Amino acid sequence: MKPVQVMLDAKLIARLDADPEVRRFGRSAVLRRAASEYLRRAHSRRIAEAYRAAYESSPGLGEEFAGWEKEGAWPEK
Repeated sequence: MKPVQVMLDAKLIARLDADPEVRRFGRSAVLRRAASEYLRRAHSRRIAEAYRAAYESSPGLGEEFAGWEKEGAWPEK
């Protein structure tokens, strides 16, 4: 692993240090997991945005499925 300097204000450090999970596993482990979770969520957001942009750019199902839009049925609640 490579050491990284991160600047946090005193109140945030105090809150972090008061957390039972931080006491058990240490700041570094918790911050590594937080960074990993952030990257996972950011990746998921980028994928969702790409899908949204792709489907938003072309209305309907395309020529191949023209006329089938009304054939689907939603289940009764």
